[in-house]
Amino acid sequence: MHQYEYTWVRKTRGTLLDFCKELEPNGLNQQNRFAWQSVRNTLVHIADCYYAWLGSFVLLKTEKPLTPRKELHNFNFNKIKGRFEQVDSIVNEVYKLYGNQLNERIERKIPWREEPEIISITPNKLLMHTITHEFQHKGQIVSKLRMMGYEPPNTDILGTKD
Repeated sequence: MHQYEYTWVRKTRGTLLDFCKELEPNGLNQQNRFAWQSVRNTLVHIADCYYAWLGSFVLLKTEKPLTPRKELHNFNFNKIKGRFEQVDSIVNEVYKLYGNQLNERIERKIPWREEPEIISITPNKLLMHTITHEFQHKGQIVSKLRMMGYEPPNTDILGTKD
């Protein structure tokens, strides 16, 4: 995947975040038994996936990339938006550091796991994983918003301008 194509991901994410910014006060945090229980929790989970696989595994920036469930209540909209700005920085750093070597395998222990599981995988595959993971959960968020009575915008990548 080329760095330019990541701008499509950012645009569709921006569309969803712009909509979520306007939710009623409880809309972001309303709990249900679907996906990660709330829009807030699901958005944090999406960002954590980027933090884990790209920020921790590829860039070795942290050994604790995942937000503990007991800390999710600390996230308001601005903190979530800031987290995704950090995600964009991580993705840009992966492109900058790996450039033409995105398809060269990295073999190492998964930093945030206690068991010594070593995997061999390319940064490109992890980038694709984090993006498809985001789109899976973005679809869940849109469905969740519809169940809550909202009419969310089109967040499909085909709706972005080249």
